[in-house]
Amino acid sequence: MIKNRDFIIIGLQALDSPIGSNCINIAYEIARHNRVLYVNYPLDRLTKIREKHDPLIQKRFKVLSGSEPDLVQVNDNMWNLFPKTTLESISQIPFNGVFDFLNRINNKRFARQIKSAINRLEFSNYFLFNDSDMFRGFYLKELLNPELYIYYTRDNLIAVDFWKKQGIRIEAALMAKSDLVVANSTYLADHARQFNPHSYYVGQGCDVSLFDKKLVAKIPEEFSNIPKPIIGYIGALFSLRLDIEVLEHIALKRQDWSLVLVGPEDEAFKNSNLHKISNVHFLGSKKMEELPSYLYPFDVALNPQKLNEVTIGNYPRKIDEYLAMGKPTVATRTKAMEVFEDYTYLAQNKEEYLELIEKALNENTVEKETAREAFAKSHTWENNVGEIYKYMLHMMRTL
Repeated sequence: MIKNRDFIIIGLQALDSPIGSNCINIAYEIARHNRVLYVNYPLDRLTKIREKHDPLIQKRFKVLSGSEPDLVQVNDNMWNLFPKTTLESISQIPFNGVFDFLNRINNKRFARQIKSAINRLEFSNYFLFNDSDMFRGFYLKELLNPELYIYYTRDNLIAVDFWKKQGIRIEAALMAKSDLVVANSTYLADHARQFNPHSYYVGQGCDVSLFDKKLVAKIPEEFSNIPKPIIGYIGALFSLRLDIEVLEHIALKRQDWSLVLVGPEDEAFKNSNLHKISNVHFLGSKKMEELPSYLYPFDVALNPQKLNEVTIGNYPRKIDEYLAMGKPTVATRTKAMEVFEDYTYLAQNKEEYLELIEKALNENTVEKETAREAFAKSHTWENNVGEIYKYMLHMMRTL
């Protein structure tokens, strides 16, 4: 446990983002016992033009003009900084020297804003926690001189086109000079260890309190005409991450099973043959608070993840949600899924999916459900941050 210290947290998502993020959950957990300055990313010139009508961007304009404060207290221990600066849009510059020159300027502008807030809050001997902001955070170790600089990797960003041009080089260099690298998957920890020996897997927090079968009062009407057994998936139906071929194989080979898919579809899913198969049921997008009632009728839950550079290292939070409700779960075998091996069925191909779904249906017991629930509920944000603290303390003794 680390208590009564000061933390600066930067990342790829602002605190007022409508999309949740690991970094925000981690920040709130750290703030239970420490002071935290959560720094939103600054605007860049292209964003100011392209997204000028977005309410969140308009709020930044007000901060830049001085009509709204740049430093806002969130709770007793936490403050949110809206940097009053504009950065150059440089992510797609192909020339390393030009990129580095402009990125240093961007980092200096960013650092000045953070220093201003630090002085106002009288922070001292602080830690800097960087959630994957490899460009804007590249020089902050030198510019802010924290007691520890911690880099957090939670997605294989360098597999995404936006980050590839400069990210492969920059992230490796940033990991190398960080005091500590922590990762939410074993795959990403192994990747980081190529550049920094002090790279560790710290697990993943997940608030599964909503996914409690005791809280489900009613099964949705859509299930009244869907025959059992129900094999289902809940989440975004995006072809970049999900294997349509596996789903089609399951539905066609076992027409005595009902395949239920809950979530928004991309164009590939909308145009897939799945819509022509009679035992496949698309139930559409649902509100977060509705999802447990849609998961409740499943006999087996699926995560047919497609293996590619983007997905291979991801920690699948939906697995915790499935297990929290005791559901037998069949998923694609990946490095990140190894931590779930004792509680899930891991398939390497579409044929194994059929075998393992059958097995999951046949050998489910109350005892297995209870064990799954307990395992998922152990993945709390408190435990996740506790692992981060453990390696921070180790580094503080080492340096």
